[in-house]
Amino acid sequence: MTRHVVFGTGQIGRLVAGTLVRRGIDVRAVNRDGRGTVPGAEVVGGDATDPDFTTRVSRGADVVHFCLNAGGYATWAQEFPPLQRGVLAAARATGARLVVLENLYAYGPTGGRDLVETLPANPSSAKAATRAAMTEELLRAHADGQAEVAIGRASDYFGPGATRSALGETVFGTAVAGRTAQVMGDPDTPHSYSYTPDVAAGLVTLALHPQAPGSVWHLPVAPARTTREIVAQVYALAGRRPRLFAAGSTTLRLLGLVRPGLGEYRHTLYQFTDRWVVDDSRFRAAFGQSATDLDEALATTTAWYRDGATSAAAVRS
Repeated sequence: MTRHVVFGTGQIGRLVAGTLVRRGIDVRAVNRDGRGTVPGAEVVGGDATDPDFTTRVSRGADVVHFCLNAGGYATWAQEFPPLQRGVLAAARATGARLVVLENLYAYGPTGGRDLVETLPANPSSAKAATRAAMTEELLRAHADGQAEVAIGRASDYFGPGATRSALGETVFGTAVAGRTAQVMGDPDTPHSYSYTPDVAAGLVTLALHPQAPGSVWHLPVAPARTTREIVAQVYALAGRRPRLFAAGSTTLRLLGLVRPGLGEYRHTLYQFTDRWVVDDSRFRAAFGQSATDLDEALATTTAWYRDGATSAAAVRS
């Protein structure tokens, strides 16, 4: 039986593992402490920065997935590269294909141009420079024959269970509760948001398709709308009147005085002040796989938040 090892059981890793299980693949999911369950998968815990550990849990794997993230956003640039190196070491030692989930930081400000895979890295912050260096490390490992690597990039997440995101609890959760949505930047510029089930499905495609390795791919994403339009639709789905607050650089800096992680978002605020539109046409042409209709994705996510709020209210009563 084919075996995949998924490092990370968070907002994307858990979905990747579940998608693989449904395909009849033997799955081992790895997180820091071994807690939690992924139906149909084995869950183990350990330090992904330790090559001995990552190699041990990856023995016999056909594919290794890197869906981890750093523990703290303020220390992201320091904590994230060692995690990738640990998992890359496992792929190198076992001969497994390595599928890596990336964000869009490395592109830096694009001046409103569509984001395509051929855009050169143009990092404008420490986080973006770290991301670009990590990508270079992966592509160099592939080119040198150390490991077979495929990279999938996604924009800001939303979806059932994706609460820690620019389009997460502070939009869907507030809509269901009838409070004010909190976003960043200019809500009237188009912005591509990635639906988590589409991200997971895209990564699984990169794991299984012979054409995937050696390249960066933009994972399936629905046509962009403005953040204000999306917020308005979410509130309509929740049966509420839209209420929106957009935080700019000054607000984020002040918030960062009490919550340092929030202040860090100033360094990538251009993603929300400028037009930020991701082009996934290369992925669609290569694999024939498209994103979920945005209206359907927003409705499904709103329903998940509404059902959670209903359940919580029932428990309190």
